[in-house]
Amino acid sequence: MREIIHYEEPLFRPPAEAESLIFQVARGCPHNSCRFCGMYKGVRYHLRNEQEVLHEMEQAGKAFPDVRRIFLADGDVMALPFDLLKKYLEFLLKVFPQVRRINLYANGSSIASRTEEELQILRNLRVHTLYMGLESGCQILLDRFKKKESVHEMVQSVIRTQQMGFSCSVMILLGLAGPDLVERHCRETVDALNLMQMRILSVLRFIPVPGLSLPQEFRQSSEWEAVHELRQILLGLDLHHTVFRANHSSNSLPLAGRFPADKERLLQELDRALEGEDCLDRKGPGWMPFDL
Repeated sequence: MREIIHYEEPLFRPPAEAESLIFQVARGCPHNSCRFCGMYKGVRYHLRNEQEVLHEMEQAGKAFPDVRRIFLADGDVMALPFDLLKKYLEFLLKVFPQVRRINLYANGSSIASRTEEELQILRNLRVHTLYMGLESGCQILLDRFKKKESVHEMVQSVIRTQQMGFSCSVMILLGLAGPDLVERHCRETVDALNLMQMRILSVLRFIPVPGLSLPQEFRQSSEWEAVHELRQILLGLDLHHTVFRANHSSNSLPLAGRFPADKERLLQELDRALEGEDCLDRKGPGWMPFDL
């Protein structure tokens, strides 16, 4: 594979894209200011050479003509110049005649910058799932962590694109809010998610990796507090047709289901963990997915 397609590390993709063919059309993130994200720190954002990308697509099409799912990397591919993104998509459909879904990361602001005509063109070119990080519905908390996005714009972007036939996968983070904002974070995140009615909701626990410039107000949640935060959010959710995932390695308690059918089961699983004597660390973060 690497003889055909050139990847520069770090390369990230959502867990659901494990079986997708990945093309790295840009390097890094065009925003890269979020103080909770270490994914592309130290990587200068730039577009890859257009002819190199097209050559890789052409060669991969000859080697893997039956590919049905493609993921475009890196961060916020929706922010690419529209004509360039359109050119890549048209070429992919030409060299991969069986492709059914082309998925990518997007932000509320990059979606909002697209006209209705542009979004319709992208949808017609088989862009299917847009992965977006809401993180929190609390604007104060997002501002504290320097995420340059508006909650309102992110909500409207999800509503707008799903009405046009896209599927949105929205991610939130547990453990960002300190004691001063956790209740507001839970309440306003619930409000935002209920408005979005996203097709997929993913929950991760924030892991403060080395090198992040964290806000002065930040205090890492205990394992018990993070699970309690998740319960508060799930309790308020009124989702009509959403796949729910909290089975990332950062989560203490792996959960998965569908809303609304599995809401009560999920709450019961959380209650059992929260009420257990030795299940969750009440003083520290508990087991972490890697040694800090």
